[in-house]
Amino acid sequence: MYRQSLICPACSGKAYFRKASKDGKAACFGSRYHLPDCSELTPSKAKVREDLAVIEVNQLLVDSEALVINFSKGAAGKHASSKADASDTRGKAKPIIINDIPKGAGKVNAGLTGTGSDKAQLQDEHSAMSRVSSEGLETLLHSLLRGSDLAESELWVYTDEKYRWRAKNLFVNFADAEPTDNGAPRMYWGTLSHSDKHMHWLNPADCRDVGIPIEDFQQALCNRFDIHERRDLEGAGIIIFGKCFFNKDKTRKIIQLWGKDISRIAISKLDDD
Repeated sequence: MYRQSLICPACSGKAYFRKASKDGKAACFGSRYHLPDCSELTPSKAKVREDLAVIEVNQLLVDSEALVINFSKGAAGKHASSKADASDTRGKAKPIIINDIPKGAGKVNAGLTGTGSDKAQLQDEHSAMSRVSSEGLETLLHSLLRGSDLAESELWVYTDEKYRWRAKNLFVNFADAEPTDNGAPRMYWGTLSHSDKHMHWLNPADCRDVGIPIEDFQQALCNRFDIHERRDLEGAGIIIFGKCFFNKDKTRKIIQLWGKDISRIAISKLDDD
């Protein structure tokens, strides 16, 4: 489909097309992958947020030994309604407690007391814990869209209290999505081209052979991210923790949200400023 083959004429970054909105906003072309010196790149609040996310995440990679994904942090996005957030219990993630700190870091024992070597041990353990960072999905998504080093990093990333992954193995752009041998999930990310007529399927702009089914939790997702029409999804950034598998005919790859838990997905809509 042509809509998934658009590129910026100035820098060749992947681009999107947005149809005219119901309230009169004009149709337009754009890209979230402009090169820094691209003549088509215009200043915006979204760009400022995303550039700050790159700085924050790249610094995190330098300072931290592990990253805990906070699935409840900034989950609703800046446009979502607080009422929808309060009523949506399925989107609330449980806090993550790490019991297996990576090599080089230690566990903090709150009851550890004493002097000398005991105090030194406690200090070392607190230092190790201070090197475990926490970040929300939206910031991670923005940093990936703007080219942070996260997707190539050796950093340990915790998706819950039990499972950890190397960042380079966890974060996968839609264009590189492939079914895993054991059905293990990944954190897939990129931008959306468009949805089907009923907004039951999302189609990434990064490739033509990947689809994301959302029918089973569509209303909760739309409430969470303040999505009212198909145009709201066009050009939006998205990150989703899910598994990838082929359809019956092996002509299309499906990315299914893990456990249908909408706290494991973040959508960053474009600004209409």
